[in-house]
Amino acid sequence: MNEGKGIHWLVGFAAFILIIAGLKAASQIIVPFMLSVFIAIICTPLLGTLKQYRVPTWASIIIIVLLIMTSLSFVGLLVGASLEDFTKQLPMYKERFGKEMSALFNQLNGFGLNISYQQIRGYMDPSSLMSMFTNTLSSLGSVLTNMFLVIMTVVFILFEAAEIPKKLAYALDDADGSMEKVNRFIDTVNRYLMLKTLVSIGTGLIIGIWLWILGVDFPLLWGVCAFLLNFVPNIGSIIAAVPAVFLAFVQLGSAYAGLTALGFLVVNLVMGNFVEPKFMGRGVGLSPLVVFLSLILWGWVFGPVGMLLSIPLTIIIKIALEANPRMRWLAIMIDSKAHQ
Repeated sequence: MNEGKGIHWLVGFAAFILIIAGLKAASQIIVPFMLSVFIAIICTPLLGTLKQYRVPTWASIIIIVLLIMTSLSFVGLLVGASLEDFTKQLPMYKERFGKEMSALFNQLNGFGLNISYQQIRGYMDPSSLMSMFTNTLSSLGSVLTNMFLVIMTVVFILFEAAEIPKKLAYALDDADGSMEKVNRFIDTVNRYLMLKTLVSIGTGLIIGIWLWILGVDFPLLWGVCAFLLNFVPNIGSIIAAVPAVFLAFVQLGSAYAGLTALGFLVVNLVMGNFVEPKFMGRGVGLSPLVVFLSLILWGWVFGPVGMLLSIPLTIIIKIALEANPRMRWLAIMIDSKAHQ
């Protein structure tokens, strides 16, 4: 009996490895499709609202597509221009960083710490950190160059959205409540992604406005980064804050760097501890270890887009595991806490 269970687990693990390898090999096709599904899920409530006002399906989809194209084009142009200017100014920022660090170490030497910036400058290369950050954003932007393919896929998904429940009702034998489980799964995923997107938009707007008030360069760029990385709990806000705090330090000094970090801290504490729990309830939390591992796994498989969607993807898998009584134990293992 134990030997049979061992073979069962071995086959399951081998199947998992094959699936991951297949996803990585087909990432150029799957990544645009994932973005399309993600956008379509977010737009589904708007489609339902327009239908309640008796707007025809084709007209509703045209309205949604125009909103998507306008939003992506507007943000893409502004962020692209900011990213280009930021890249051009990297050498100047590197020079300012050296001056600020030298002044900081001179102050520390006044307290009896005999350390000079020249001794450790080889271990602190800000340009490599910022170049890595800009390259990541550029890679993400290159995915959006397939905007036509993404938009067309969204259109077809939205057209199918009304028919999918009917098809599932015919395809599944509802004697065991399968349709109810599928509906609950779809509703949970839709609700999570919609609420998380709204909270992320709020986070990005507040961060962008705060940095604009402080006078930090490229506040729109850092606001968009805060919006995107808010989908990654626990460590996403830290990743988003690092380049903004670094730029504030280089451009305005240590006091403004502290105010920038304080702004990120306050916004994420309020959003994470008050706003999200109020609207999302207990939520679908993941343990910090699972968050970190999923970030590495999906980032390796799908690149920057996989890193941004790592938590939604993992949560979808977790919801699916919870719906299956035989796999519910695994959902409990990856949860943030044990539940009775």
